[in-house]
Amino acid sequence: MRRSICYFEPSSILAGEVNTWKFIYTPAVSLPKGTLLKFDIGSKGRTIDWQVPEVSLKEPSNIIYGLLENGKVIQAKAVDLPHSYVPQYEFSLPQEVPAGSTVTICIGAPKGKDLVKFGNKAQDTLQRRRPFLLYIDTSGKGNYQDPETFSVDIKGNILDTIRILAPSITTKNRRFDVVLRFEDEFGNLTNNAPEQTLIELSHENLRENLKWKLFVPETGFIALPNLYFNEPGVYTIELNNVKAKKKYRSCPIKCFGTDVKNLFWGVLHGESERYDSTENIESCLRHFRDEKSVNFFAASPFENAEETSNDTWKHISQNIEELDEEERFTAFLGEQWVGEPKSEGVRQILFAKGEKSILRKKEQRSNTLKKIYKLFSPKEMISIPCFTMGKGFEYNFEDFNPEFERVVEIYNAWGSSECTVKEGNTRPIKGPAKRGINETQEGSCLKALLEGKRFGFVAGGLDDRGMYADFFENDQEQYTPGLTAIYADAQSRASIFDALYNRNCYATTGERIIMGLSLAGQPMGSELDGGQKPGLAINRHLSIYVAGTSPITKIELIRNGEVLKEYQPNEQFVDFTYDDMENLADCCIMSKEKKPFVFYYLRVTQEDGHMGWTSPIWVDFKDIGMRLTSKKSVPVAKKPVAKKPVKKK
Repeated sequence: MRRSICYFEPSSILAGEVNTWKFIYTPAVSLPKGTLLKFDIGSKGRTIDWQVPEVSLKEPSNIIYGLLENGKVIQAKAVDLPHSYVPQYEFSLPQEVPAGSTVTICIGAPKGKDLVKFGNKAQDTLQRRRPFLLYIDTSGKGNYQDPETFSVDIKGNILDTIRILAPSITTKNRRFDVVLRFEDEFGNLTNNAPEQTLIELSHENLRENLKWKLFVPETGFIALPNLYFNEPGVYTIELNNVKAKKKYRSCPIKCFGTDVKNLFWGVLHGESERYDSTENIESCLRHFRDEKSVNFFAASPFENAEETSNDTWKHISQNIEELDEEERFTAFLGEQWVGEPKSEGVRQILFAKGEKSILRKKEQRSNTLKKIYKLFSPKEMISIPCFTMGKGFEYNFEDFNPEFERVVEIYNAWGSSECTVKEGNTRPIKGPAKRGINETQEGSCLKALLEGKRFGFVAGGLDDRGMYADFFENDQEQYTPGLTAIYADAQSRASIFDALYNRNCYATTGERIIMGLSLAGQPMGSELDGGQKPGLAINRHLSIYVAGTSPITKIELIRNGEVLKEYQPNEQFVDFTYDDMENLADCCIMSKEKKPFVFYYLRVTQEDGHMGWTSPIWVDFKDIGMRLTSKKSVPVAKKPVAKKPVKKK
């Protein structure tokens, strides 16, 4: 029995390529006059998706139209779909199309014009067997049957960069692997490079006999095994594309002389611009694991049934369990829960183990945070306040629960909640006056710390779901997606969760800036007792190291909200100590429980505008025999205005 034929020209497509595309359909049976054809390009209308064409034949470029064998052009009609920004395209045949003849759907340049200059842009992402659907109704009444499918492979474009993936922390003579990703300008793997492209690997501190020269592999990536450093220090691995005369450098790698905890990078709240993290959770997890090269990722769908049905939650839970793999990728089950402004705010609820029931606001057992906390014991769940300074969604920390609220999201792509603009915030929550969300001091992390609340810092990524859904259309100020760094013993769910609970973590605006802060040998997130260590009343010895991805313009050591010491190294790697020997009567603040304490944290700014914040360290004092001053608020040193980031959708 004869079958219909669907094929595509040109035969191959590069990601982001501009051209005129032809979808050629040869029916197995004759199509009578008046037959309706409906074409679905499968785009969501995002900038990374297939460009949406115009239907008017008068447009100078990027149009969609039908073409018969005799050269007759058929104008398309846009058919809007519910809950979609992109229509489908309908054609009505002006004459019979006999079996074996062709109908061509063209997307790109108008007939007779330059196919590339006036063409249509393909999607930016790789995809194997990318489908385009053609529905056919021979009755002409809109009774469409199962579609015919055009399948197209989207391949990587021309080599643009080489990304070097290496651990951030290692020790002397410990062997580690480095992965090289050969990527096009859109971040896709590619082997599309000029012939005889040669890559040289170099670093003066690698072992002497390592002199590798590499060709671009067919797979688009290659693993370099058994590298190590002979001496402690901060290193970067450099690659040189000899043919293109371009150099590429890895993020910094800090080598210690003795064993230390590992540094892991990941996203606890956020989603991918490429893949929907609710409907396509498997693709999203693989994207963050393989393409973004993060060590851990947490699901973060909003809890309401409209966005996350019970079946969807079950699907997310199953994929989290399947892709969680020790020493390779750690996946957490989590959800977002929106409570009452001020008293509860927005939460990312992170579960220590998988296969948990979703906590819904409309259900009696989980309609308040206090009820949720009664369902769990400490270390089974962490409740992370997010976007705490966003007016209308703020959290005032008055009902702060130190057992469950171990960390707070100080930053995400919609702004920083560290402090106000007047106090020096260079990445504030900011939107248009009438439609957007602006900052409120009630949710300031600094204000809460000064009141005696204790929590570490994490960062969120980009989110356009739930309460964030209208931010793009409202021109809400958008910044780079953040990253969370966690110091842990091993890459496993239990170890990373335990480190997060102990606040041994920090936040950045998206760059892998290595940061370390310790006081009397205790790491960030620690609480020290001055009664057990009387020497702390005289001297608080702080050790600090920073390794930036670009030159560091400012390092601020903050004590009780004030800049205690500022450094402007203008170097990428800094390692130093500081002794705080100030009289305690002049630097302690008093908690609501009338207990004196001090806290310290580090704020780092790079030349490229990226920032990082370490979790604080606290020192408590008892019976110090001094008169202590009570400070209700402390101004923060003003910081330079950051360059406005490019807004992306």
